[in-house]
Amino acid sequence: MSNEKEFQNNGNSNPSNRRDFLKSAALFGAAACVPTVLVSSCTGTEQKTASSNENQNKNNMPIITARRTLGKGTAAMEVSALGFGVMGMNYHRGAHPDEKAMIKLAHEVVERGVTLFDTAETYGPFINEELAGKALAGFKDKIAITTKFGFNYAGNKKNEMPAGPNSKPERIREMVEASLKRLNIDVIELLYQHRLDPNVPIEDVAGTVKDLIAEGKVKHFGMCEVGAETIRKAHAVQPVTAIQSEYHLMWREVEKEVLPVCEELGIGFVPYSPLNRGFLTGAINEYTNFSSGNDNRNILPRFTPEAIRSNLKIVEELNKFGRTRGITIAQVALGWLLQKAPFIVPIPGTTKLAHLEENLRTLDFSFSAQEWTELEAAVANITIVGDRYPASEQKQVQS
Repeated sequence: MSNEKEFQNNGNSNPSNRRDFLKSAALFGAAACVPTVLVSSCTGTEQKTASSNENQNKNNMPIITARRTLGKGTAAMEVSALGFGVMGMNYHRGAHPDEKAMIKLAHEVVERGVTLFDTAETYGPFINEELAGKALAGFKDKIAITTKFGFNYAGNKKNEMPAGPNSKPERIREMVEASLKRLNIDVIELLYQHRLDPNVPIEDVAGTVKDLIAEGKVKHFGMCEVGAETIRKAHAVQPVTAIQSEYHLMWREVEKEVLPVCEELGIGFVPYSPLNRGFLTGAINEYTNFSSGNDNRNILPRFTPEAIRSNLKIVEELNKFGRTRGITIAQVALGWLLQKAPFIVPIPGTTKLAHLEENLRTLDFSFSAQEWTELEAAVANITIVGDRYPASEQKQVQS
């Protein structure tokens, strides 16, 4: 993929990891702004915007003004260059602050200029959508809340496991009505199919969403973890705005076919887990405990103590890159994603205000394509230990 913008060192302080960043927050607050130019391959136009800290609030927190476009034509959707994943605020990421604190943080995210917020019916199920509804409904004219369908919940009870995939038209409609209520909004800005249903042709799924768009209940259509052929079939029925899949320096399979077809068709790409579930922040080691009862990392092969111990070699490469350039490990990981293509919008999540600031300040930095290529080469020399999903979950995704 071509590099649409170059990253150059801005001479800030030199924190080498996430813990150092928290100690050095005051120094980062004084960082100088580096303008960025985002080129939309979907529209062929340049969007000249300031990076995150050109505009500062009274507390000297960054405000992101950079924008990117997902999709093209009638499917186009302009959003902030970084989005926000709501999931970890109360689901799958271990212990977290109470709801009141998470609502307060969500308000902060909006105030910092983020406009793209991601949740899903299956997160909980339902509890994450409910949190998003409580926290974000008052900003619905300023932001876009995206959610997902694709599973069957017998009785629609909270905290239950899905009874298999279900993307039948009637189930999609049932989910949309329920999600609109939980999110307390009038229309879903971007509706994803969460996982492919092998029993329902993708053309029928796309057609159902097309009807929902015509009815004014949904604005845009997306899919998660699907292959190039499926994307083409769906796009022929209803133009796709975005594909959401895992993508980061430890998982790059989408570069083979998915990203090229997105570029060809003018479809945006939204990487989830852009920091590999916290691993690419430097905050996780082999002694980290994932047994809270609300953390799916305890079943993921890459989060066993043995895998973590081996894969920390990758974290050290990111640390080496960032240490001499004055940025944190997490900022290296996010910056690498942002420079891969102008239609890529990562959605990191957090439960901490300091980490929000850290993520947003990624847009303050700029480095050359050669520097990023050298980082890629260094990481490519490291053998990654462990699959990203257990076999039962891997069956649900298309590579």
